[in-house]
Order: sequence, then C-alpha cells, then structure tokens
Amino acid sequence: MIRVKNCLPLILFACCLVGCGDRNEADYTEQDVATLQDAMHRGELSAYDLVNHYLQRIDALDRNGPRLNSIIELNPDALRIASELDRERQVSGPRGPLHGIPLVLKANIDTADRMATTAGSLALADHSPPDDAFLVARLIEAGAIILGKANLSEWANFRSSNSSSGWSSIGGQTRNPYDTARSPCGSSSGSAVAVSANLAVLAVGTETDGSIICPAGINGIVGIKPTLGLVSRDGIIPIAHSQDTAGPMARSVRDAAILLNVLAAADPRDPASGDRPTTTPDYTAHLSADALRDKRIGVLRSHSGAGKDARIERLINESIDLLKGGGAEIIDPIEIDTQGAGDAEYEVLLFEFKADLNDYLEGSGAKLRSLADIIEFNNANADRVMPIFGQEIFHESQSKGTLDDPAYLAALAESKSIMRNGIDATMDEHDLDALIAPSNGPAWMIDHVNGDNFSIGSSSFAAISGYASVSVPAGFISGLPVGMSFIGGAFSEKQLIEIAYAFEQASQARRPPSLEGTESRAGNLRPDR
Repeated sequence: MIRVKNCLPLILFACCLVGCGDRNEADYTEQDVATLQDAMHRGELSAYDLVNHYLQRIDALDRNGPRLNSIIELNPDALRIASELDRERQVSGPRGPLHGIPLVLKANIDTADRMATTAGSLALADHSPPDDAFLVARLIEAGAIILGKANLSEWANFRSSNSSSGWSSIGGQTRNPYDTARSPCGSSSGSAVAVSANLAVLAVGTETDGSIICPAGINGIVGIKPTLGLVSRDGIIPIAHSQDTAGPMARSVRDAAILLNVLAAADPRDPASGDRPTTTPDYTAHLSADALRDKRIGVLRSHSGAGKDARIERLINESIDLLKGGGAEIIDPIEIDTQGAGDAEYEVLLFEFKADLNDYLEGSGAKLRSLADIIEFNNANADRVMPIFGQEIFHESQSKGTLDDPAYLAALAESKSIMRNGIDATMDEHDLDALIAPSNGPAWMIDHVNGDNFSIGSSSFAAISGYASVSVPAGFISGLPVGMSFIGGAFSEKQLIEIAYAFEQASQARRPPSLEGTESRAGNLRPDR
C-alpha cells in the first residue's frame, strides 16, 4: 500500500488544472538516460514532464491495473524539485547526466525529506531520519530526482526463514511484472520491478547476499553489487556491515554505470571507504562491444542449484557461445570449494544484525531503539506485522552476544577466507578477468503459506567475499527472465562493467514486460489498500 501522504491524486489533479499533462503525450518507456538528456537539451522534454509521466504510470500500473505494488511511498515534492531543476538547466545548464532524472530508492535508505525510512516495517512507519544518507546527498547534488521509496522484503528479508520475497507489513506484496502471480525475488524487489516496468528511469537497491543480483535477474534488468566500501553504507538500515552495500539497478549496463559514477565516492564516516583505491574511474568510459576480445572468463559450475535445471544449463551454454563470439577465451568448468562458507556467513549475519541495527536505531533517533524493542512491537502487533510469517531470525539474532564474541570472530574469519581465498586463487591460477554464473532461475509462484522457493543463484561468491558482481539479462525461460552474473575481485567494477556491456550488446536479451493481461493473475494476492 502506498502511504496516504503521497497525495498522488492531488498531484495529478493539480497537473490537469495547469495543463501539464497536455505536454506529456510522448512515450518514454525503455528510453535510457542519454536519450532523455538529449530530449531535455533540445527542449522537447522537461524534468517536470518526465516526473509527471512516471507518476501517471505508477498510478496506472502500480496502484491500479496489474497492481505491481513496487512503490511504497511517493515523494510529494517531486514535481516541485523537477521544476526547480528545469529552471536551473535553462540558467546554468545541467549538473551532469542525472540532472532531472527520476529514480527510486529502496525504503531502507535514509532521506531527510517528507518521506519515511521504514525497511517496510510498521515498527518504523513514521521514522524520519535527521539527514540524508551519504549516497542520497550525492544523488541530489548530481541533480537526480528522488521520485519515491521502493517496497522491499521487510527488514531486507532478514526477519523469517519462511518469508515471501517482496512482502512488507507497510507495502504488502510486490509482484513480478512478467507474471504477477510470481515472485519478484528480494530484497530489492520494488527497486527492480519499478525499473523493469518503466515506473522510473533508475533505482538504488541494497544487498547483503543476493538482494540486488536476484531481483535484477528475475525482473530482466541490470544490477551492480559493488565491492564493499565502494559505495557508502551511511544512512542505510543494516543487516551486516561486513557484507552490506547499496548498488545501481537499471535497464542497461550504461545507465547502471552512470548511476554508479555518482554513488561511488569515498565517505570519511564509513570505515570501509579506507579500503578503496585512491582514485575512482569513470565507469562509463571505454564501453565497447569489442570489450570481450582476449578476455579470459571462467564458468562457475559450482553455483547454487548447479545442474538441477537443464534450461538454465542451456542459457549458460548460449551465453558462453556469445562470449566466445566476442573474442573471449572460456575456461570451463571452474570449481571453487565453498564448503562451510554459508553456515559461517549466517552466523556472522546474526551477530552483526543485532549490533548494527541497534547502532542505527540509536543514531537515527528512531522511537524504537533496539532489536529487542522491534521484537516486542511485532509481538504486540502480530495481526498486522506477522500475518503470514514470523520473526524467528530476529529471535536468533537477539540471542547472540557482542562483536567481540569468539564465535563471531571465528565465523567472520572463516567465511571471508573461504570465499576470498577461493576466488583469488582461482582467478590467479587461470589468469581470469571474470567469472560467470547464472543470477537466478525462473521466478517461482508467490506462496504465503510455504514462503520462497529459491533454488538457483550465485550471489554468495561476491556477497561473502565483499567483491564485485554485475547481473545482465541473458534470456527467458517460459517468458520469465534469467540473468547472468559477471563476478570479479575487489574493486573490479570497471572491467566487469565493460565485459557486461559487451555481453549485453551481443545478447540484446532485455525485453520489457508487456503488462497486458496480468491483472487477472494477481488473484487474491492484492493487499488491502
């Protein structure tokens, strides 16, 4: 459900009174940042018109029609901000490629505006942080328009082992635009769906393990999971500081790179920024269809669900053929022994969630100041907060000790060493530029009784190690998108983006959802409004 204070009907009514809708007959679906900027430069389009266009699409497709339910809250100041940026463009020109470009933020990212930052939880329904997250300040400085907050798996999918991806107690169930009865994956589900369904140009998601990569792949868009420390973690409701990162979500590799150029900046308040290179490259430079030439790419056959689905194996082999056709040398198979990493990772997340969330709540002035307070609130409001799944992960986390506990320190060292040593040694041994593996399998049916049925993925390699990964559309299975992930070492984003761009040009696999005939398939999954 979209929060009442968004006043979207009033915004649209005001537009009709002043005639702003009359200028907005063009169709901007699937248009990229460069095309939109060119239209604004020529005076054929304004940021005001573009925001109004997306507001109308959100009303038609997210709140009505197929009711994708990807936007949890709209920015009531979006049209005013767009008008101001239009005037600034006329006076002094654009600030950069994002000037006047509407995007959405996952609802666990702080904004000091009239929107709340909730992680989708009723426990934080009216939470207004004192300042913008570091990355939000960067976006605003670049001239981007924060159109709204995207729905997500509540608490970034770290509340229950029986959860439904894309469901939150504030936002209800987000739905896959290719089939609204199927899962959008999570936890950055709303961010991915909004971009895929052309409800915004770009989105920012967050990932601890798979929360950018899986929804990007399953909704047919590009997602970048940056190296830990490349993008500031300031002002993001956390799961675990040793793995959390924000990252771009877009319909093309170039647009994702444009967004990453703004997000990737050193933050003196974030200790992880100290590990980043002294200079940040331009991720849009040298994007070429020839970037695969002489690249050595290893095929990870040890991903989750490996060999279980012949259709996935077919897409992997088709992707390999495209890479070879572009001049890449393929090393197949590549095996990395990750035994024990998953169990150690989960232990780390349980310890860090309690500590990091308590720190966030205390520092952001939230009414509830600890995980224990959240658990108590959920128990007291179980009929609204926990109608379909519980909070057993919360209880597990609350039972853990502090971050100087030997069990935590051992699990952290084990998880990092298994993944980092495995990736580093393998890439060095075979002189690899990147690894490739499927991002996801075809979307499963939304099931509020049994929870998610996730079976295929490769996100843990980059997530646990803290390294970089880029998911790109690779094809379809029964009309449902599947992505391929390009995985590299620490701060390998530039090379991965160049490889991913060349693959994208060769595959041309992005196909937008038709959004026709989907309303009837939603059935009884519609949340109360």
